[in-house]
Amino acid sequence: MPAETQLTVSPALCERAQYILKALKDSKHSIVTAESCTAGMVAAVLSRADGAGEVLHGGFVTYTKEHKTAALGVSAKLLRDRGAVNEDVVKQLAQGALKRSPASVSVAVSGVLGPEEDEDGNPVGLVYFCCVRSGEQPMVVREEFGRKEPEQLLQLTIARAFDLIQSCIRAGVS
Repeated sequence: MPAETQLTVSPALCERAQYILKALKDSKHSIVTAESCTAGMVAAVLSRADGAGEVLHGGFVTYTKEHKTAALGVSAKLLRDRGAVNEDVVKQLAQGALKRSPASVSVAVSGVLGPEEDEDGNPVGLVYFCCVRSGEQPMVVREEFGRKEPEQLLQLTIARAFDLIQSCIRAGVS
């Protein structure tokens, strides 16, 4: 983004962050993020909500393939053979964050927010999400948001990550 661009988070996303943190606390869960294309913005929005210090452990920003491997143990062979934007990578990001954190829930995001396709030829607007609770199977979602402005794609991606976190928490409520 150009230096003069100011990132603004919609009030609706801030309200959702508050709801998610309450749901995490009520269900006795805590969360960590593993973010690539969002560069930590999912965790940043969650951190703005009251009570974040009680349930948000933090996040991993793993923008490059090398850092995905070094920080979260994503297979270098997988990244080399299939690129960084696919279901298997996002699962490994989420599972790696969960292993390296005291959190009981992790959410991971890997995609292309533009303005151009990525080095592997993935199109702008393609994003994979994964949410996993300790001891459970990962929930993975693929979204094709289409070619939009990077700021709009970022907002859509954060919102979709929040949707998945909510689904993951609900799946653990009996």
